[in-house]
Amino acid sequence: MKAVIMAGGFGTRLRPLTNNVPKPMVPLANKPIMAHIVELLEQHAIADLVVLLHFQPELIEAYFGDGSAFGVRMTYIAPTEDYGTAGSVKNAEAHLSDPFLVISGDLLTDFDLTAAVAFHRERQADLTIVLTRVENPLQYGVVITEPNGRINRFLEKPTWSEVFSDTVNTGIYIIEPSVLKLIPPRREFDFSRDLFPLMMREGKRLYGCIAEGYWRDVGDILEYRLAHQNVLEGAVRVRVPGRKVEGLDRAIWLGEGSRVDFTAGLRGAVIIGRNARVEANARVTNSVIGDGCVVEEGASISDSVLWAEVRVGRGATLTENVVGRGTEIKARASLFEGALVGDGCSIGEDATVKADVKVWPQKVVEDGATLSTSLIWGDRWARSLFGAYGITGLANVEITPEFAAKVGAAFGASLREHAVVCTSRDAHRTSRLVNRALICGLLSAGVNVHDLRVSPIPVVRYQMGRKGAVAGLHARRSPYDPELLDLKFFDERGMDISTNREKGIERLFFREDFRRAKIDSTGILSFPEYDIEYYQDGILNFINQQAIRDRAFKIVMDYGYSSAATVFPAVLGKLGCEVIALNAYIDETRITKTAEEFQRSLRQLGEIVRILGADLGFLLDTGAEKLFLVDNKGDHLSDELALAVVALLVSRTQRPGVIGVPVSASAVLEEMVGLQGFRVQRTKIAPRAQMEAAAGEGVVFAGDAFGGFIFPAFQPAFDGMLAIVKILEMLALGELSIHEAIRLVPQRMMARDQLPCPWERKGTVMRSLIEATQTEEVELVDGVKIRRGPDWVLLYPDPDKPTFHILAEASARARAEELVDSFRGRLQVWVAGEGAR
Repeated sequence: MKAVIMAGGFGTRLRPLTNNVPKPMVPLANKPIMAHIVELLEQHAIADLVVLLHFQPELIEAYFGDGSAFGVRMTYIAPTEDYGTAGSVKNAEAHLSDPFLVISGDLLTDFDLTAAVAFHRERQADLTIVLTRVENPLQYGVVITEPNGRINRFLEKPTWSEVFSDTVNTGIYIIEPSVLKLIPPRREFDFSRDLFPLMMREGKRLYGCIAEGYWRDVGDILEYRLAHQNVLEGAVRVRVPGRKVEGLDRAIWLGEGSRVDFTAGLRGAVIIGRNARVEANARVTNSVIGDGCVVEEGASISDSVLWAEVRVGRGATLTENVVGRGTEIKARASLFEGALVGDGCSIGEDATVKADVKVWPQKVVEDGATLSTSLIWGDRWARSLFGAYGITGLANVEITPEFAAKVGAAFGASLREHAVVCTSRDAHRTSRLVNRALICGLLSAGVNVHDLRVSPIPVVRYQMGRKGAVAGLHARRSPYDPELLDLKFFDERGMDISTNREKGIERLFFREDFRRAKIDSTGILSFPEYDIEYYQDGILNFINQQAIRDRAFKIVMDYGYSSAATVFPAVLGKLGCEVIALNAYIDETRITKTAEEFQRSLRQLGEIVRILGADLGFLLDTGAEKLFLVDNKGDHLSDELALAVVALLVSRTQRPGVIGVPVSASAVLEEMVGLQGFRVQRTKIAPRAQMEAAAGEGVVFAGDAFGGFIFPAFQPAFDGMLAIVKILEMLALGELSIHEAIRLVPQRMMARDQLPCPWERKGTVMRSLIEATQTEEVELVDGVKIRRGPDWVLLYPDPDKPTFHILAEASARARAEELVDSFRGRLQVWVAGEGAR
């Protein structure tokens, strides 16, 4: 007798295990599921096999070949279309001139197929369905037979109210070739849905044979794990590869070339694949270890399945997990119950993957990270939620509505009940979606929400503290990458929240023990008309309006399609400025600018300034936090030069005080402002550091050398709109043009570069750098800054990327580039793992 093996399944419910292999090739007890079926058929003298393929057929053909290695003969058929179960068999009709057996290539069974064939022949059946009895028949076709086995009722996948039997269709059929005439060619036709009802209507001899033995449809992850446990328990008769030895309480199978340290503990039944290694003091309980796996010293694995080439690091713990091929679980990592990790992943040292989380193939969970939601489309999961700019992730992929609701709940739980939080967003539709999810999370924690809807970030920051607001949240599309979304968090002063508060939110998020309000205590959502006039009046009262009016500036203003266009024109109008406005409307499709688009905008702005004879031009980012300047000749000011110019204007027009700038800013700042009685305070590079400096005593101005300017007497946060009017005021008071101010800035040259540096090497590189510069004049404000007379070079690790930055300043460009080059080579050596020198 021939057999037809149905091997075309995608294995959708087994994803991500089936992302890279067809379902019949998923390993079960260290061999493909289909290999167990082929061996079963061979045991019952069914050696002529027709294999129906569909998804990734080449992998199945490459493994089984012509079947001779398995004692059978194999013919492969791969239809060009999906014809359904019966239609696919019809497509192989040319090979099926005698009675044949049909069986799925992705189930596990030890049925007596010889007895089933004998039943079929004795009954002279046209088609016999092999049946079994199960506790939960809802997922299968339910069958009732007469005493002689003839089927008189059949229902595919019933509800509980429809269940009339616990006897179900196993997907194994014995078929006479005449039945194929009932199946239409080259069209979709299913056994259960189409063929069986047709045979019953036409009175064909359709029989059911109730088989004794083991049968399991390995349809999802739970069934897959249970099938392995059944193999380990001996509940199903299959050939397990390897040499069987007696363990302490159950059998252990050792593959060829495998090594188990004598101090390792193997408990229960364990299958260890070929060339695998279990090191000292490791513990493996009721688990399957794939070919070529390494279980390092002190690791603990229980009730788990490891595919081939998995490496489990020292002290790592796996409990009831499935781990895909080629994945590395690093030292002391923990996988909780039901977690599943796909092929080629890296789970970092001390990382935690929470219960039932799925990690799709080729993903990275960083050292120390806690992953509590499935990682599907993003590349990695960081050890912390927060980066330098709040929480940033792929829109609707990493930052999903579910994720945002959880973040909102964690943030809300960090506040007192019935506290007021202001929420806001940019104009993009996905920002609105995520903002609503954040609001849901906040309300669930018993926090009241004032949703300000589409608002410029500085306006929202300025509202903090008003009407009881103690915190704020803003969702926006990243201005730098169209695929990313940013979530920005504000404290009661409108500043970015502190690192300690970020860590508190992270702990709540990862522990998932947020406060949940009772039904009558959930938060109240309101939509107050936020007071635009309050912000506008605040700006106008903060500056010398008359000085600006008297100067009668002519400016070109590029709003960058931001919501600032709804707020700022009225301010400029009251100051008597002649304004040529560009892009003064909201457009969600233009929120993000590529580097090329940004430069094009600056060139366009410069041309218009020059042609119209304007005094200067301004370009706001879409959040209205950052500001970019063009002088009266149409030339763009670099970020470093713009910071220097504004600092110069501050020193010439404001009372002496402190100016806060990052450690990466030019040394000309001390040279310029010191003459006017000002002191420069160097800060870390992160935006939060600029705000903290701005909030300090005596600070009159802070800037970040990336287009951000803070005048803390107004608010201790970046505000591009305020910076514009303040620059106009200071130019008026100082009786300078922007070009004249530029000429007063001493010239220094900067060079910069960056090098890739793995996260795990950053600490080592910093140590090597400090050791190598012990005898030099060094500052350790942020990274390592080495002074060489008036010149300097700064090296610092990127907080959000596996990168090291090198920045140098000197009187000549060649000297700055020389400094960068000299340290680039040393960094490369340290990143590669060699010591300081």
